[in-house]
Amino acid sequence: MFNEKAQMMKLEDIRELQEERLLKMVKYAYDNVPMYKKRFKDKGITPSDITKLEDAHKIPFTVKDDLRDHYPYGILAVPRKEVVRFHASSGTTGTPTVVSYTRKDMEVWGDLMARTYNAAGTDPGDIVQNAYGYGLFTGGLGFHQGAEVLGCAVLPTSTGNTKKQIKMMYDFQTDVLACTPSYAIYLSEATKKFGYDPREDFNLKVGMFGAEPWSDEARESIQESFGLKAQDVYGMSELYGPGVAVECPEQNGLHIWSDQFLVETINPETGEVLPEGEKGELVFTMLTREAMPLLRYRTKDIAVVNYEECECGRYHPRIMRIKGRSDDMLIVGGVNVFPSQIEAALLETEGIGEHYQIIVDRDVLDKLFVKVEVDKEYYESDEYDEEKLLKEASENLTAVLNIRARLKLLEPGTLPRTVGKAKRVIDLREEHDRIEEP
Repeated sequence: MFNEKAQMMKLEDIRELQEERLLKMVKYAYDNVPMYKKRFKDKGITPSDITKLEDAHKIPFTVKDDLRDHYPYGILAVPRKEVVRFHASSGTTGTPTVVSYTRKDMEVWGDLMARTYNAAGTDPGDIVQNAYGYGLFTGGLGFHQGAEVLGCAVLPTSTGNTKKQIKMMYDFQTDVLACTPSYAIYLSEATKKFGYDPREDFNLKVGMFGAEPWSDEARESIQESFGLKAQDVYGMSELYGPGVAVECPEQNGLHIWSDQFLVETINPETGEVLPEGEKGELVFTMLTREAMPLLRYRTKDIAVVNYEECECGRYHPRIMRIKGRSDDMLIVGGVNVFPSQIEAALLETEGIGEHYQIIVDRDVLDKLFVKVEVDKEYYESDEYDEEKLLKEASENLTAVLNIRARLKLLEPGTLPRTVGKAKRVIDLREEHDRIEEP
């Protein structure tokens, strides 16, 4: 069973529980994790200095490098024998970041994911097709466990083997699809290729999409294609995994399960806590984690948090859609550019397809080069006008980015497809190879 009542907690009850849990967690981390004890001493404070929620800003930050520096067991707050699960990043940029779970942590995570499914519109008894990758990545097992806790039946298809994915989706009449948004777009294309009508031949009602940024335009495209409700799911491995926040059917922000997470918004440059409603970097404190408590963890995600009651009746604060990550942000010619901005501008242009690639290169000045496929139906029609489409798409990009990007239109199916996270950005500024002019 999952904690359904926790979804509808009143604001005063949330605040009271957060304060109670924060004070306990600060002392727990201080007493059991040497890194935190040292950080507190270096700052000249002790847990007794944290007496209310408003004191959270006194707590030192935790960053991803802390997990790498203490690889693999250094932030454990429990004996290693009490750990029942490890997950880890791929480590492609260096030492992997390892996260650990006690049995109680697994129960909390399962409950968070069950709430996440339910708040997004999934019901007990639904069939969930889980096309996230299984393994060290938290997505596959996190989405699987939460569906079972809610009382759903799971098709653990994992990533890849698209033809089989589609056949099972049709044969089992799957209710809920869980995967990355880029793979959902790929599946919508593939269903047509294999002779299916994605709206008429399938029974999908909800899509649980996360693990990568995606635009409102991409959401509309997926919803229109499959006839489902495309719901955004937020999480990261350091904070259990998926299940930190999710959209309700109102699709007006992602509810943070604030009985388990305390969120702050800070200036990413100075670390200063920002007033409610201002855009900044999200910082999370885990309020009950046993194995690996994280205090004031800097996510690098840039967003606005809304603390007003949602029309769905929930008081859990809402992330008003992730605008990008500060470490994914591109600085081109002195201008801050997020890939999600480029996607939104492209998809606003009628005739532009859903697959694109962003390449940043340096000659004398930084250059932004965008390759994008033309929509297949438009490309094959008598109305296709390459010069006109190129002009409209270029103008939309310039209007959004305030810089000129070189744009190249490609035939449908030209760019590589992916079954996991889409690789949208290639930054060649540190490479010796140089791209050709479009």
